Amino acid sequence: QVRLDESGGGLVQPGGSLRLSCAASGPNFSWSTVGWFRQAPGKEREFVVGMRWSGSTTRYGDAVKDRFTITRDRAKNVVYLQMNTLKPEDTAIYYCVADKKNLIWSSMANPQFYEYWGQGTQVTVSS
Repeated sequence: QVRLDESGGGLVQPGGSLRLSCAASGPNFSWSTVGWFRQAPGKEREFVVGMRWSGSTTRYGDAVKDRFTITRDRAKNVVYLQMNTLKPEDTAIYYCVADKKNLIWSSMANPQFYEYWGQGTQVTVSS
């Protein structure tokens, strides 16, 4: 069974940084597109970022563009989300997502295209 395990969430002050990690495990698993979504209390799920594992295509949500960066470690099969200049409105549960398909740019923001989801990690930005 494929698992995505997030880590790195926590409490940080406004203007601070956090790095989330997502590790994949399971038999015969290979991901072609990875990304992150988030959901704040009382709000709809929001697209954060999507990236082809090859690195050929990356798409960021408007709310995080220029502040967040997605990277991956091919050898470790781990995806990272570096979050800088955090704001209170970034407070949410962050979910790692993945799919075996190479999603095109226009599809990356649609959660329905991702088959695999992690359990989520809480990020709280507060003074």
